[in-house]
This record gives sequence, C-alpha cells and structure tokens, in this order.
Amino acid sequence: MMAENAELLERHGIDYAGAIERFGGNAALYERLACKYVNDPHFESLAAALRQGDAETAYHEAHSLKGVAGNLSFADLYQAASALSDVLHDGDLAAARTAFPSVREAHERVIDALVQLTER
Repeated sequence: MMAENAELLERHGIDYAGAIERFGGNAALYERLACKYVNDPHFESLAAALRQGDAETAYHEAHSLKGVAGNLSFADLYQAASALSDVLHDGDLAAARTAFPSVREAHERVIDALVQLTER
C-alpha cells in the first residue's frame, strides 16, 4: 500500500502500522480484507437492535463489531464499540443510546476511508 493510502487510513482512525504488523507485512491481504468491511452487517444490525430496544441482540452485535474492528485495526471504532459493548453487557439501554453516536461516527469514518481507498 502506498504511503498516501496509509496516511488516509490513519486520518480515519485506522491503525495501519498495527494492521500491517498483525497481517505479517502483507498489505495486499490487509487491504482486501479491510475493504470487505464495507459490507459487514454488524453495524446495521446493532443500530436496528438499539432502535427496537433489544439490549441482548445489541450487545451481541456490538461485541461482534468490536471483534471485527479489533482484527482490522480500526482503532477508533474498536474503542467506541468496546465502550458500547460494556454498557450493553450491563443491559443499560439508555447509556447505550448515548454511546451509540460515537460508534456511528467511527464507523462512518472507516467506511469513508475504505470507499476512498477503493476509488484510487
């Protein structure tokens, strides 16, 4: 991956250096897998569960989102999803709804970066 792509990802809350280390230096593999996140269903399922007041499903989706974000070094999204997962683990829907905008913002930043990356 070229330096400008790494800079783009870093600006959007993605730990590119950590990702490349996690992927054994294989930037092409990382890019291919990271770009698949654009179609990942966990964020939309999480949002739907929160709208419906389903704390259990929301917890499972937030936990899954946290795992995906962690594996792909989406650092900002990982932190936000982790915090949301913690409050949902306790069943606190009000706190979860307060925390959700941070997850949405981080998710949108990741999507924006990945879309820009694929358009290059």
